[in-house]
Amino acid sequence: MEYFNAASAEALEQTLLACLRSPRWSRRVAEHRPYPNLDSLLAAADEAAYDLTWPDLTEALAAESLPTLPPGTYSAAHTALSAAHAAYEARFGHVFVICLADVPPTETLDHLLEAIRSRLTNDPEEERMVVADELRRLARERLVHALRGAGNRAIDHSELRARQITGHPTPEAAEG
Repeated sequence: MEYFNAASAEALEQTLLACLRSPRWSRRVAEHRPYPNLDSLLAAADEAAYDLTWPDLTEALAAESLPTLPPGTYSAAHTALSAAHAAYEARFGHVFVICLADVPPTETLDHLLEAIRSRLTNDPEEERMVVADELRRLARERLVHALRGAGNRAIDHSELRARQITGHPTPEAAEG
């Protein structure tokens, strides 16, 4: 927490925006520094995420990428997932987002296909609520991983962007 609280405004903004591409969210989280501990930071991040409007969420969604499949996934699965993503984007007008932090890599494909198919039945307003919660969960996971990865060294933004961009836990998360 020490490096997070002491980071320059620019470094902190880049770190937070790598977790969730919402300037409003990152400003709100940064404004409440210093944080005494991780739990208080995560509570503030959650609160800031709950307050985001649909335009804020749309801005964050524009920077999200599709979750990647584990290596060795067969090509038919990629085709099925691509079709499901296309149907989702056609229905809702934005990329499908989901936090996969608690999903074992071997279950990623099944979990993704099941979630997309299930969420395609949502009405747009219901899906907006689900999307907001998934973005909040992604931001929370990315923030935890950013803090774990940075330790006492300077925040490395290229490393942070590579981590958690798909919602998959990093090797450090699996260890600890």
